[in-house]
Amino acid sequence: MIKKVFPEFRDELEKSVSIAIIAAFSFLIALSWRDLITTSMKKLFSYSIFQGQLASTAIITLVSVLGIFLTTKFFSKHKNEKI
Repeated sequence: MIKKVFPEFRDELEKSVSIAIIAAFSFLIALSWRDLITTSMKKLFSYSIFQGQLASTAIITLVSVLGIFLTTKFFSKHKNEKI
């Protein structure tokens, strides 16, 4: 029983750790892009009250929504192919 459960647990653990590491790197990339976009918008809209915060927030939101949409489409397509 344990010999059967342990490999499944190990595979699931490796998968979870892999996902967590990928998520950490993705978060780091997102923060870098956020800083770049925010700095660029502040320079571009320096005369504005918001100093580019509104524009950078809108850009980050649009990119994020597009990323979520594409990811959902990609994984739902592969999920349906397995069945």
